[in-house]
Amino acid sequence: MLEKQTITCVACPKGCEVTVEHDGEEIINIMGNACPQGADYAKEEIVAPTRILPTTVKVKGGALPLCPVKTTKQIPLENMDQAMAIIGSKEIEAPLKMGDVIIENILDTGADVVATRDLPKKI
Repeated sequence: MLEKQTITCVACPKGCEVTVEHDGEEIINIMGNACPQGADYAKEEIVAPTRILPTTVKVKGGALPLCPVKTTKQIPLENMDQAMAIIGSKEIEAPLKMGDVIIENILDTGADVVATRDLPKKI
């Protein structure tokens, strides 16, 4: 069944409104993109959407109770809830340095979860 979806492209700063006509995962037509990256972004968004996952993890003995973390690369959107459950179940020891790996290869996606700030021990 032919569907039409309009998405805002984030591949470049222009933010084009890209319209994609598709039949399930089969792309029929892409319109409205001002650059080739827009077409690539739209295809990926329809067929296999991915996102960087920013969140927080609990910290034991830290100056703050939570530390911000993110995935080192985009992971499938369909894995977000499961990844959040895994991260939410973790409690790590302070101190932390920005870039410290909190979880390696989360859900076999090839993405690590890393700290995005330094967090010293509680004084």
